[in-house]
Amino acid sequence: MNPTDLGKALRELREAGGKQAKVVARSAVMSPSKLSKIENGVLPPSVIDVERILTALEVPEEVKGRLTEVARRVATEVTAWRIYHRSGLHKHQDAIGAVESRTSLMRLFQPSCVPGLLQTPEYVRGILQGQELTDDALEKMLGARLRRQEVLYERGRRFRFLITESVLRWRLVPAPMMAAQLDRVVTMSRMPNIEIGVLPLSARMPGLPTSSFALFDTRLVIIEIPHAEVKTSELRDIELYVSKFNSFELSAVHGEEMRHLVTRIRDDFLSEQETG
Repeated sequence: MNPTDLGKALRELREAGGKQAKVVARSAVMSPSKLSKIENGVLPPSVIDVERILTALEVPEEVKGRLTEVARRVATEVTAWRIYHRSGLHKHQDAIGAVESRTSLMRLFQPSCVPGLLQTPEYVRGILQGQELTDDALEKMLGARLRRQEVLYERGRRFRFLITESVLRWRLVPAPMMAAQLDRVVTMSRMPNIEIGVLPLSARMPGLPTSSFALFDTRLVIIEIPHAEVKTSELRDIELYVSKFNSFELSAVHGEEMRHLVTRIRDDFLSEQETG
């Protein structure tokens, strides 16, 4: 069952019970417009939303339990990376780009590699070459990744990136390419709508980095784990990642201090190239 089917089921239950939408909305502690969006599949409901609506509808406990479980499955989606490989990684990039185009504030924590929106073409090629892609698939993926970056220049959108220092030192491509990639990080950090923080290896951390994740406003979080991508729109899950992002951000360096750190690492790569 998808959000549209779940919303339809809730509407049918309300209509079968002869309850007015505004009465159910008031009892469920939400606006009539929000209830309408949920019933029409426009707005994916949280588990709490569904619980409140079902309580207002006074449905049997069996029905309430079944639809609440459906809401949990709808709110969290897990897709194995092999599925994206099979259907085409470039299509997945386009899908993420569509989500980004509807986002006012994007917050991304990345302990593994430079965030995709900040990657140079050479860096993209370097990290994809180990994924057994055909030349055609590689070019399509590269094109899709670079198209996504256009959102950085759209008015009214803000981006906050958190990167660990180890990401800047991780040799995913040769030294000259790493130096060029770090130059891009510095350059993009000067844009007025982009804030980049780096977590220094010397700083005391508030917790383990675990995995990378991206927050799209406060409506969706996407988490990357080794075998799959996890999407959740469940409010309690989103709040967990917002808290995690905020705690890491307190340990990060920003502005000129961040640029000085990145430039120093960049110079190390350039020095290595010259002496090599």
